Amino acid sequence: MKNQHVVSAGILIAVVLWMVIPQSAEEPDESNAPAASSIVAIPEGVSPGENPSDYIVRAARVNQQTYGKKVRVRGRTQAFRHVEVRAEQAGRIVNEPVMRGARVRAGDLLCEIAIDDRDSNLLEAQSRQEQADFEYMASLDLQDRGLQSDVVVAQLKAALQSAKAGVARAELALERTKIVAPFDGVVETRIVELGDLLNAGTVCASVLDDSPMLLVGLVPEQDIGSLSVGARVAAELLTGQRIAGTVNYLARAADNVSRSYRIEVEVDSSYEDIRQGITAEILVDSADIQAHLIPSSSLTLDDSGLIGVKTIGANNMVEFNNVEIVGDNTSAMDPGVWVTGLDGTVNLITLGQEIVFPGQQVESNFDWSR
Repeated sequence: MKNQHVVSAGILIAVVLWMVIPQSAEEPDESNAPAASSIVAIPEGVSPGENPSDYIVRAARVNQQTYGKKVRVRGRTQAFRHVEVRAEQAGRIVNEPVMRGARVRAGDLLCEIAIDDRDSNLLEAQSRQEQADFEYMASLDLQDRGLQSDVVVAQLKAALQSAKAGVARAELALERTKIVAPFDGVVETRIVELGDLLNAGTVCASVLDDSPMLLVGLVPEQDIGSLSVGARVAAELLTGQRIAGTVNYLARAADNVSRSYRIEVEVDSSYEDIRQGITAEILVDSADIQAHLIPSSSLTLDDSGLIGVKTIGANNMVEFNNVEIVGDNTSAMDPGVWVTGLDGTVNLITLGQEIVFPGQQVESNFDWSR
């Protein structure tokens, strides 16, 4: 029994000593530890290194270039002129009016009104002019012989002038029975038919002048100062057709509602058969600026939600740079977006920018980028 107490006490002491005395930490075997991971920047198109633990980002050296900034305007096509041709004399239509869609030249007949008594009125006016002329010439002869007063001669001269005016009015009334096109264009609408009775001011037809065609739109007030008359324009119609032209008008007063300014672009004459009212995306040449052409995939956001790119700066440190997109390049050979906010030549991270953060160091000597 005494021996059992001794054994129990010994076991208790051993357990207490094991719990109280600290155990030596096991030293890790550095020879068996896995290699530390690193971030390596390599150029585009180059295969990554052999170390599978390396994180790879791709970078490219991007140079600053001169970029012709463009102002984007939403607009539509519009005819150079579109007028309603109206009757100036009352009467009945006696000939078939010109058909809708017909192309006419200035002076071509659109509608013809019945002459009625207008030719008779002209003959009457011409006869009165002959009489007045004879009486006036006779009074001059008598005046030369001292047999006619100056008052009578003046009255007869006034009568002659009145007769001439009557002839002119009669000729004009007769001429206006033919309603003609005021300029070259296309007959867009035909209001009357054969036999219709027109009053003075009634529309005969409307003529649309589509040579040249115009592009019209509204420029925001923050962009109007960078545009000028004569600037070149490229546009794409909703139909897919691409056209070009020149700015020929910039409004001096803003629209009261939108606070935007009207712009008109004269389309080059080489573009034909453009219809009025087609929606167009208009790009107007503006000032030349210094910008960088970068892949759109390299764009990212910072913690504040601002758009920018990540670059590799001094000492191979990652930097975040806020940028502003000022245009795009749709060329299949070198697509991308034009941005401002970068200075000079930069080492741009084009792939893997989401796995690095500003202030982080990467491995690269950039010999490939020079």
